This record gives sequence, structure tokens and C-alpha cells, in this order.
Amino acid sequence: MTQTISINPATEQEIAFYNRNTKKETVKKIEIANQTYQSWKKTSLKERSKLMHKLATIFDENKEEYAKLATQEMGKVITQSRAEIEKCVLVCRYYADHIETLLADEHIETEAFKSYITFQPLGVTLAIMPWNFPFYQVIRFASPAIMTGNVGLLKHASNVQGCAFAIEDAFKKAGFPEGVFTNLNVSSDAIKNIIAHKSVVAVTLTGSEPAGRAVAKIAGKNLKKSVLELGGSDAYIILEDVDLEKVTDLALQGRLRNNGQTCIAAKRFIVLEEIYDAFIELFTQKMQKAKMGNPTDKDTYYGPLARIDLRDELHQQVEKTIKQGGKLILGGQIPKQKGAYYPATILTDVTPGMVAFDEELFGPVASIIKAKNENEAIALANNSTFGLGSGVFTGDVERGEKIALQLEAGNSFVNKIVASDPRLPFGGIKNSGYGRELSNFGIKEFVNIKTIWIA
Repeated sequence: MTQTISINPATEQEIAFYNRNTKKETVKKIEIANQTYQSWKKTSLKERSKLMHKLATIFDENKEEYAKLATQEMGKVITQSRAEIEKCVLVCRYYADHIETLLADEHIETEAFKSYITFQPLGVTLAIMPWNFPFYQVIRFASPAIMTGNVGLLKHASNVQGCAFAIEDAFKKAGFPEGVFTNLNVSSDAIKNIIAHKSVVAVTLTGSEPAGRAVAKIAGKNLKKSVLELGGSDAYIILEDVDLEKVTDLALQGRLRNNGQTCIAAKRFIVLEEIYDAFIELFTQKMQKAKMGNPTDKDTYYGPLARIDLRDELHQQVEKTIKQGGKLILGGQIPKQKGAYYPATILTDVTPGMVAFDEELFGPVASIIKAKNENEAIALANNSTFGLGSGVFTGDVERGEKIALQLEAGNSFVNKIVASDPRLPFGGIKNSGYGRELSNFGIKEFVNIKTIWIA
């Protein structure tokens, strides 16, 4: 029997081993999930809401335990791990409290005696989730999907199986029937057969662009609904009228949060030439002062990357950018210590065609790009195959709003780093994927939007 190994990226020490599910075990779990769906879809919204509130309470009461587990398995700074669990509580309670409104029938005036749209569950839904937010990414899918009457299968990243099993256990403790939420500890090779299984009706993936393309191909071949939230190279336009002190604080937060491993992290800073040098100077000072260290220490600002191979890949991207003409201002050297650490790094004079402009840099590396004027800044921001998040920093919010409306992304924020919120839809365009999560839009991705006509 094969196993997955959980390794602490800060120390490189092995934490735990988890047995992979065999093909037979996986099929059995899918069959149980489908059997459970037949009764779960008939469960009242009131009962579903009651159980979801219990799940929220379990996350709340076990916040410290879950936060420590996330930090151990993927290196997230402990304060941010706690915040992640708190966000899980928020999402669970949001859908528990608003499910009746979100799924309410929509009556349409026609020549019929009665005509309306109703929203019904589809069935067994597979979620393929990443390691960077090992609890929240899962709950962001599971809470709305399960509240609609679907049941969920989880294929989590191999390096955070402790978190995956903890989530499954939380659902059990909350009183959800067996099969409503199931963790499948399988390799990526098993995904093809899982999606093709006759009981699986849909799949959602949060991950890399190559993974998204592979899953979309399998889902398309099997005519299964899919939603993809892929990578991003989020651009933040910084106009000449900003308060540089405030903006550089936000830039620091946006680039180093979650150790720089966030799809919606601020990755490309497009700065108008009037303040380009001043921004670089102040931003460099703050990036330099941010402490890299053990993610459990109180004064640590950012910790290691999730794995050594990911750290090495990021370093290669930095080196390629420098060879292409990018200028290294800060960092850019692998530290001589244990752990998947990489220092806060700044690349300037970055232009289209360079790796740091065209690709997603998943770690604490900031790319700074000079723009002659507002129009060029917008063009540079949109010159990307990605379209997940984007932002504008300005002293004139009306000007910022006009620019935000022109940015090609699923999310455009003014004077704030992009973040997800259960009240608002979240997702991307271009190579950042399709479909939406959260809000009334996300909850309807995996339902049968059904027309009822009564003559």
C-alpha cells in the first residue's frame, strides 16, 4: 500500500504518513457518497443549516489545533493559519444563515398560469484542492455545495493530508451523515477514473493552469460540469497621487501574505514613472525589514514555501528574469539553512516577455514595472494571459473606479488588496479559469437551474 508523507517545510522533518486509498476503496467511497446523496438531497434546508452551524462551531472551538496543523504541513505563519480557520467559520455560518434566500425560487411573469425557476442539486461533486489554504479552499467549495443538497468528494494536495482528514473528521463530529463529505487520499493519476465514474456529476479545481487544462479535458470528454480557479499574475496599478507610506504597507502585505503563495497575491506592481524610484526605495526598505523565520514565532512576517521543489522552481524564475534584463534589488539568493525558505525579493525594470512579467511567481517575489502614464499602466496590466485579481491605488477613488472597470480580471479592487468574501463572487477569466465560487453566483454553479411551467 502506498503512502503520502507530510513534511514540515520549515524543518524538513517528517510529520506523518497517510495510506493511499486503493482503487477498490475509492470506488466504494464514491458509491457510499452517491447513496447518501439520495437522502441528503431530500433533507430540509433547516436541518442542513443546523448541521452547518455545528460545523462552524467545531472549527471555532478547535481553531488552535487546526491552525497548528496547517502551519506544520505547509508553513503558513501561525497568525494567518488562525485567520484561515476563522474564515472557515465565517463561510459556514454565511451559507447556513442565507441558504433559503440564495436558493429561493425565482418567479417569472409569462403567459403561463405559473412559471418559475427552481434550483436543485446535481449529485456527487469532486473538489481537487491545493495546499496553500488547506482548510479554507475546501470549505469555500464544500459549504455551499453541501448546503444545496450535493455531496462532496475531496482530492486534496498530498502534502496536506493531515488537514484533509481533519476536515472530514469535523464533518463527522458535526453530525453530517457518512458520505456527505469524503476525503479521498489518492494520487493525481486516479482523478481521470474518478471524474469518469457514473456517479460523479461535476468537478471543481483550484490549482495550476496545467492541472486545470488536464481536468477540463477529462471533464469535457465525460460531459461533466467543471469550475476552474487557476493561477494569477495580479497587477496593481500605483498612480502618482498615492500616499506612498500606506501603499507600500499594502504592497508588503499583498506580496508576503501566506509566504507569497496566494493566487490573488499582488505580483506585478505597475508604477507611474513620477513615483517609480520613490516607491522602489520605500518598498525595498519594508521588504528588507520583514522577518523571514519559523512560522510559529510571533515576530515572523513570512515563513518558508510549502516544499523545497517549489522554492527551487521560484529561484529559477528569478534567475531567468535577471538574465533577460530584470534588475535584482533585494533577495534572490537561497539561504543556507534547513527548510524551504526564500527571502523577500524585488525585481525591477521588468518588461513584457520576461518570466517575472509573463508567468506566475508563487512566492515572496515582487515584480516592479514602470509605466509612462495611466493608459500605458492599464495596457501593461491587461498584457497577461491571466485574469484573476487586479487593483488600483490612488488618492482619487472615482479615477480608481474608472480604471478598475477597464482591468481584465474577475476581481478588481481599489485601494485594497484583493480578497475573497462569501457575499461576493470569486473567480477569473482568461487562463485563470472559469466559473465562480461564493455568493449567489457560486452556489448556483453546481445546481440544476430548472424551469417549471404550469399552463
